[in-house]
Amino acid sequence: MQPLIYLDNNATTRPAPEVIEAMMPYFTESWGNPSSMHAFGGNVARPVAQARESVAAFLGAERPEEILFEGCATEADNHAIFGVTSAWGQPGTIITSRVEHPAVLGPCLRLKEQGHNVIEIGVNAEGLFDLEAYAAALEATPGPKLVSVMWANNETGVIFPIQRIAELGKAAGATVHTDAVQAAGKLPIDLRSVPVDLLTIAGHKMHAPKGIGVLYVRRGTRMKPFVLGGHQERGRRGGTENVPYIIGMAKACELASTALTDGSEKQIAQLRDKLEAGLLATCPDSRVNGCRTNRVPNTLNISFEYIEGESVLYHLSDRGICASSGSACAAGSLEPSHVIRAMGVPFTAVHGSIRFSLSRYTTEAEIDSTLRHVPEVVAEMRALSPFVKH
Repeated sequence: MQPLIYLDNNATTRPAPEVIEAMMPYFTESWGNPSSMHAFGGNVARPVAQARESVAAFLGAERPEEILFEGCATEADNHAIFGVTSAWGQPGTIITSRVEHPAVLGPCLRLKEQGHNVIEIGVNAEGLFDLEAYAAALEATPGPKLVSVMWANNETGVIFPIQRIAELGKAAGATVHTDAVQAAGKLPIDLRSVPVDLLTIAGHKMHAPKGIGVLYVRRGTRMKPFVLGGHQERGRRGGTENVPYIIGMAKACELASTALTDGSEKQIAQLRDKLEAGLLATCPDSRVNGCRTNRVPNTLNISFEYIEGESVLYHLSDRGICASSGSACAAGSLEPSHVIRAMGVPFTAVHGSIRFSLSRYTTEAEIDSTLRHVPEVVAEMRALSPFVKH
C-alpha cells in the first residue's frame, strides 16, 4: 500500500491530536445540554462560553457575543448574506467577486433571481482583485448594499486587500462580509483594525473537525436569524449547541495563534516554494496560476499545459498523492474552474490546473516524493495527448 501524501489541505485538514483530546470529555463525560437549567448542563455551558472567548481573541473581536457558532462555513456565509439582505425589506445591491467560493456565489445567484442587483468584480491575470472597478460599483449603486468578498482565494491562495475593501465599503454605507476560511490560521486576523461587519471561518480548514463554523457579527450589524427554532446564539441561530465541536474549534484557534508566531507558516511557505520551483524545473510548459508574491503560504496552483488535470489527479492518487483541481464543492464538474477562467488562463492550460495545498504536518520528505512522481505522471499524460507533437 502506498504511503499517503496529503496535499489537499485547502479542501480539509487533518484534525490536530490536541483538538481531538480537548473534545473527547464532551462525548463521554460532560455531554449535557448547555441550555439546560440544571448543574449538569451548566457545567457544559461554561466551557462553551470560554470557547467563545478563545475564538473572539483569535479574531481580535471586541466581544465574545460577536461570535456565532454555526454548522459549517457554508451555513455561516449563507447566514451573513441572507441575514443582511432579508433585513433590508427592499431590493438592494450585493457586490462580490467572480472568484468567490460557491458558498457565496450560490446565495448571490438566488438573490439575483429574487430581484436584487448583483455585481461581480473581476480579477486580473494574477488573480488580484480590481479595486478600481469595486470603488466604481460602490459609487454607482444607491440604496442598501452588501459587500461579500473573500480574504484569500481557495484555489490560488491569492490574498485580497480586505482592509481597503472594507474601508471603501463602509465609506459608501455598505455592510461588509468576508469569507476568511482560507486566511484563518495562515494570516493574522485582527478585527480591531479591519472594519468588516461579518466574517466567516471554518473549523475543518484549520485542524478542527468538519461540522463547525464561525460567523463573526460586529455589534450593531442589522441582520435576521437564518435558522429558526431556538434561543441559542442570542436568538440569531437556533439549534442545540454542538458542544464537542465548539470546544475543538476553540482549541484549533489557540493552536493556530501559536503557529502564526512560532515560524510554522514560514516553514510551510519554504516547502511550498520548493515544490513550485521543482515542478517548474522538471515539467516543461507549466505555469503558476495566481500572484506568487501575494498569497497564503501553503498554496500552489500550477497548470500543466496540453493535459487534463483530472487525469493527473487520478494517477497521482494511485501513487498515494492527494491534490485537487480546485474547490471540493465543485468537484465532479467537467467545466474548468471559474477562478482559473476569470484570470484568463490560456486554453492550453485552463484544463490542466492542479492545486497543491500544504499544512504544518507536511514534511520535506513528502515534497521530495511528490517531486519524483508528478513529472513522471505529466510526461505519461503528455505522451497520450493529441495536443502535443510527438
